Amino acid sequence: MARPPTPTGPRTNRQIRAAEVRVLDAEGQQIGVLPIEDAIRRAEEAGLDLIEVAASAEPPVCRIADLGKFKFEQDKRARDAKKNQHVSEVKEVRLRPRTDDHDLQVRVRAARRFLEEGHKVKVEVRFRGREATHPEVARDQIQRIAAGVADIAIVERAPSLEGRSMFAILARGRAKSSEESGAGAARAVPPPPPQPQVAQPSASTV
Repeated sequence: MARPPTPTGPRTNRQIRAAEVRVLDAEGQQIGVLPIEDAIRRAEEAGLDLIEVAASAEPPVCRIADLGKFKFEQDKRARDAKKNQHVSEVKEVRLRPRTDDHDLQVRVRAARRFLEEGHKVKVEVRFRGREATHPEVARDQIQRIAAGVADIAIVERAPSLEGRSMFAILARGRAKSSEESGAGAARAVPPPPPQPQVAQPSASTV
């Protein structure tokens, strides 16, 4: 008695219920539509299995292949797809207007690690008391973080106030020009315009 189809894999051989199937050979080349018994016989003669690879097609599509190798390849593709399917999150890096240089570098390293893992980074400066009256200090702290990762990140959302904090969003990317990369992605000051060159008199000028 044929075993019922397993929920974790395709139907094979006499588990296939269709009266006729479209058959592919071991190389993936189409043989044509065959009665199921003929298709199974071809697979058996080749020492392989008849594997249903598209049950919803009309007629169902089956491939002649080694079942063990087929499952291994399917599992490998699934693992590779899962590996490449990265879920991006927004990680937070928090600091204060008075965060010292050492602690700021710790946060730069944390931001870099998050960015290299493919996440976005929310850099947030929280105010206490009258610190909120000096937002430029918070903006400078955010810019220093952004400058520390400017080789791999851009400022996706510029620093903005929200309640008793200021924050910006950093995302993986590169600045469009070397000037922007060198200055840090958070700096809005454009590079100075080039100075006009004064033509030097040639040797023949009197």
